[in-house]
Amino acid sequence: MADLKVTYDETANAAYVYFTEPQARVRSAHMYPCDPAGVDGMINLDFDERGRLVGIEVLDARSKLPEYLLRSADRLDAGDS
Repeated sequence: MADLKVTYDETANAAYVYFTEPQARVRSAHMYPCDPAGVDGMINLDFDERGRLVGIEVLDARSKLPEYLLRSADRLDAGDS
């Protein structure tokens, strides 16, 4: 299984899961916001200029993602709790 890069900002309670090579600097060309009924939270899908999914932003991440994933994520808030 490929390793995925995940970043997490505890202050914003937002996580980002990257589907690109770790060294790649792919820019999102289009963001598709998803607000699924019954999920109570926002998930944004980012696509590159060729229409490939490059990442997912998960808002209200503590209620949507497993704790082990958030603990192992690269912290954007410098780990301040």
